Amino acid sequence: MKISLNVIPECPINEIVQIVKHAENLGFQRCWVYDEGLATRDVHIVMTAIALETKQIEIGPGITNPYTRHPAQTAAAIMTLDELSGGRAFLGIGAGGSLTLDPLEIRRVKPLTAVKDAISITRKLLTGKRVSHDGIIASVEAAQVDYSRKDIEIWLAGRGPKMLALGGELADGVMLDFIYKPELSEYVQKVRNNKPAKICYSTAIVTDEQDLEFVRPHMTYRLVDAPQHVKEKIGIKPAEINKIRSAMSGGLESASRYVEDRWIAPFIIQGSPSECKEELYTICEKNNVDEFLIPMFDMPNPKQYLEQIASILIPI
Repeated sequence: MKISLNVIPECPINEIVQIVKHAENLGFQRCWVYDEGLATRDVHIVMTAIALETKQIEIGPGITNPYTRHPAQTAAAIMTLDELSGGRAFLGIGAGGSLTLDPLEIRRVKPLTAVKDAISITRKLLTGKRVSHDGIIASVEAAQVDYSRKDIEIWLAGRGPKMLALGGELADGVMLDFIYKPELSEYVQKVRNNKPAKICYSTAIVTDEQDLEFVRPHMTYRLVDAPQHVKEKIGIKPAEINKIRSAMSGGLESASRYVEDRWIAPFIIQGSPSECKEELYTICEKNNVDEFLIPMFDMPNPKQYLEQIASILIPI
């Protein structure tokens, strides 16, 4: 199983680069970089900085979307990153979430079709041939990128059954991020459905109260964007969701005070290091997971946290 990290570029780029270099030295194999629009530093500049200072770790957006950037421009950027990094780039794409789209007043119009168009445009451009595509959100006419690598991996991230099925059909793999754990196997089945799609499972590993507090702000938008039936199962009411959503305009930390522990627990791996290891590997073996992705939030000692996670994950 591949072990990866997902960095959210809230801190200065130099600090992010040092975190990823340390992860590479510890044995992490892939680095996903959050693309959260104005809430974080620019994903492509951050990925470029990482590529210049690392040698082996794979790099890609985790995840970008077809609304804030034209899919063809994203494809060209990933191909450029691939050239710069010596063939280490991949593309992670999804429909975008409230943290990214709301400040820009962008609404997700036909998200399934938009993501399908983005993957189709990228796949065609990867061939190096001239491409025309008439899409809902984005179109291209006689477009071409002549420095492509055909086998750059495309990963999709999503939750809805139709989006999961699309990922299994068109993408190389599907990243399942902070999924409600009792339903994870159902998500995996919807992706694969007799298809050989890879699965990347991502969630937080929480071994103490400090870890939980790092996660809490990042559960705000995840709870807001969670499927309605999941909200009902964890017992979060519409008024509580609206309170979190409204508070997010003042920042995630401000909104996090409305996020209760009981709403977080069903989405994360929590306990002592040995308990976390046992639960995680049970989940991953049961679902034949190809990659586990640990999210890195803005914490005071990220290198120490990485070392702790590496001790749980990498020796296996």
